[in-house]
Amino acid sequence: MSVLMDNETAELQRIITEGLLTPVFQPILDFRIRALLGYEALIRGPEGSPLQFPDQLFGVARRAGLSLELEHACREASLRAFAGQRLTGRLFLNVTPGCLLTPQMMNGHTRDLLNELGIAANRVVIELTENQQITDLPGIQEALQHYRGRGFQIAIDDLGEGFANLRMWSEVRPEFVKIDKHFVHGIADDRIKFHFVRAMQDLAEICNALLVAEGIERVEDFNCIRDMGIACGQGYFIGRPVARPSRRFASTVLAALNRQHISLSPLSAGQGRVPTAKTLLKPIPSVPHDATNSLVIDRFEADPDLDVLPVVHEGVPIGLINRHSMIDRFARPFHRELFGRKSCELFMDHAPLIVDENATVQELALMLALAPKRYLADGFIVTGNGVYQGIGSGHDLIATITEMQISAARYANPLTQLPGNVPINEHIDHMLNSRCTFVAAYIDIDNFKPYNDTFGYRRGDDVIHALSRLCCEMADQRQDFVGHIGGDDFFVIFQSSDWETRCWELCSLFADAMNGLLNAEERAHGGYMAENRRGELGFQPLPTLSIGAVRVGPGECESHREVAAVASEAKKQAKKKSKNQASEPLGSSLFIDRRRPGISPVEMEALHARALN
Repeated sequence: MSVLMDNETAELQRIITEGLLTPVFQPILDFRIRALLGYEALIRGPEGSPLQFPDQLFGVARRAGLSLELEHACREASLRAFAGQRLTGRLFLNVTPGCLLTPQMMNGHTRDLLNELGIAANRVVIELTENQQITDLPGIQEALQHYRGRGFQIAIDDLGEGFANLRMWSEVRPEFVKIDKHFVHGIADDRIKFHFVRAMQDLAEICNALLVAEGIERVEDFNCIRDMGIACGQGYFIGRPVARPSRRFASTVLAALNRQHISLSPLSAGQGRVPTAKTLLKPIPSVPHDATNSLVIDRFEADPDLDVLPVVHEGVPIGLINRHSMIDRFARPFHRELFGRKSCELFMDHAPLIVDENATVQELALMLALAPKRYLADGFIVTGNGVYQGIGSGHDLIATITEMQISAARYANPLTQLPGNVPINEHIDHMLNSRCTFVAAYIDIDNFKPYNDTFGYRRGDDVIHALSRLCCEMADQRQDFVGHIGGDDFFVIFQSSDWETRCWELCSLFADAMNGLLNAEERAHGGYMAENRRGELGFQPLPTLSIGAVRVGPGECESHREVAAVASEAKKQAKKKSKNQASEPLGSSLFIDRRRPGISPVEMEALHARALN
């Protein structure tokens, strides 16, 4: 046994000494902007060696007391390969907590190596691995503060495994948190995993951290993670770890990204169309990666309105050059003579913000809000399927967002501040134009007028406010659109697959909310005495809900008018149902229009006429 261990140790020492480690890079996708965030660097030993795979490699290193030596060798090999291939985005480097405190890590060697390779520190994410318990938390926090001060970012690996627990999250305050693959694999079919990840997502928003879902291997899980609004994803479906990764995503990934789905946006943009990066881009001609600094300076001097220049290699953007930074450098004595003939890569930003042309302005705004300040000034590079298309500016983005907010505020319901008729209609048209499948639900409060007349408008407003709050809580904020038509009428546009369950839940929660607004006598009798519309004193039942729902598939309706007409008819059927039976929760009723798709113009005209009555 000892002979075997000695052989393994000797093999490990040979691998380290002779530089035989092979880095492989796995892409990390940023769902928010449909673009590459960066790569995680993993390591392999020589092919055919008993230490080819990381489990054996690091296992022998731990037994031989060579873990730190191996880790430093892995880090240097990964950085050199990353720089040598001119890979874009961030580099996630696995580091054990104990390694952070070693002299080799703190003595400036990494900083010197980054300077040699031309990699900015803000492109490197120190990913704390889960295979070692932290015993010196104050020391680790001090070390992390040291690295953050130099521009590095921090990630916690495998949330839910090993030391990467909630306490570590709260203590370290990382910029990135990676969700363990156990919670990701099969999430599309497992409600427990879904709710676990949703809870992690809520914490991430509070802590201002970005979640990375690891282990995405199926398209179903990819779609689920994407639609939940998780920031980033990683896994075999997106890309396997390879020594020379592609700069573009596979066609299967692009197809999944382009799957017809509309993220919820309360800010409509006219004619049912949500602005995207494509609407903001300017097709500025790029410069090649081997262009000289003198050529770049000439471009800036020839065009006073040119603020940035994209650097592109084989159609793929790899950097961005800021006008003011470049001119400032060359205004110094002898800099033109010293650096004029050198490649423009020397002074470009190697980690610009790169977004897909289909990214919405809301996604862009969120990305810029969490990014370093320079991104707002420099703007962003826009790509189509990974190929350079143009440049978008932070100024134009802010102007567009402001215009949308003003428009949304203009058409918001004054009582609940929910989107009113105009935004509702625009969102429906947006769904129809995108050929999405959705469910339109018309929600009405039964027995509201006598309640409002009897107890006064203030208590009536309390009921409407309660329903508004419950609709927002019941809906999936990232998929479902909640609008307030007016009075006691609400409209929800569902993309959630469990929309029917959510509707029944709303009925139940509304009944509970009504009980909270009543006194003991009213609750005991289930109603109250009041005059009806004919002025006759009689028993009045408590307000309940009638919900009419209709499923709308691609091509089944041509405009929001048709959708509104069919939903109104379904709501009327729900109100008839509630009068004829009391078996639903406290009298509430849900009617689902299950008619076959396709309605004749004559039928539609009749429906529309009845809806207006």
